[in-house]
Amino acid sequence: MPDAIRWENNQLHLLDQTLLPREVVYVHCRTHEIVCDAIRRLAVRGAPAIGVAAAYGLVVGAMEQGTDASRWTREHLERVRADLAATRPTAVNLFWALERMWKTLEWHWGERDLLERLAAEACAIHEEDIAMNRRMGGFGAALLNDGDGVLTHCNAGALATGGYGTALGVIRAAVEQGKRIHVYADETRPLLQGARLTAYELAADNIPVTLICDGMAASLMRRGEVKAVIVGSDRTVANGDVANKIGTYGVAVLAKHHGIPFYVALPSSTIDLSLKNGDQIPIEERRPEEVRGYKDCQWAADVPVWNPAFDVTPHELVSALITEKGVIRPPYDVNIPRALRG
Repeated sequence: MPDAIRWENNQLHLLDQTLLPREVVYVHCRTHEIVCDAIRRLAVRGAPAIGVAAAYGLVVGAMEQGTDASRWTREHLERVRADLAATRPTAVNLFWALERMWKTLEWHWGERDLLERLAAEACAIHEEDIAMNRRMGGFGAALLNDGDGVLTHCNAGALATGGYGTALGVIRAAVEQGKRIHVYADETRPLLQGARLTAYELAADNIPVTLICDGMAASLMRRGEVKAVIVGSDRTVANGDVANKIGTYGVAVLAKHHGIPFYVALPSSTIDLSLKNGDQIPIEERRPEEVRGYKDCQWAADVPVWNPAFDVTPHELVSALITEKGVIRPPYDVNIPRALRG
């Protein structure tokens, strides 16, 4: 299983996920503009992975001025930060990681080893994300039973994070405990992250997976094949509303109707307490060509397209939030702050 993000010898390499599963190609990010482009066009995607990539992107941008930090200008670094922040509006990890990197920059401005400190902070963000995923995997695995069929939407695995995964991390942890889990992966229109990435990850780990079209989930639930739904999150707000890949809300409604628990796995860095509810979450809208076809193959008529990248699942439909701090249950407006303080 290839790493989504590699930092080697002060060089950033991002796996181009738009080419998976056919090709494994890395983008060598020599400039912060290349990092920005990779985030915008989804070569790197998933909120935790975007945050990690942005952290490294700030280091790359700093090195554009050379390795001697005494020659750096704040104006250039502020532009690098702004460029990275403008890439994708919904994933809160992007802004969280940039803020953390900027604090390191402020605290050590003028010091000779500033570049090393920035690189070390980006690596720490990367390593901490993997550790958080593994901890949440352990908490979430307790919610799954041996023999369960689990539905997931989009890709919330190692490819969407620093490593191991959020939703898929829970499934991986359950399998590592010896539980037999069968995953049903929504293809996830319009960019097919479930078909191209989730199925690819699970097959690589020899975890049983069946790919379904998005419109098949209701019938599968009615047949009794799904015992739990687990998805990731790009931003979860104070009342427990969750922004995730478009189509997640519909899956949550179906799960509620069929009496199936709907779990969201996320690191605490994805929680945004500054927003009271999901109506305040900025939702990215993407190019119409993504809906009219896939890549160069455009099969739909040239008509207007509505293409939001995400939707918001109301907290009433969320059975529990699985975090590295434990499993958080309703009422979320009380229990999310309590868990973060703990």
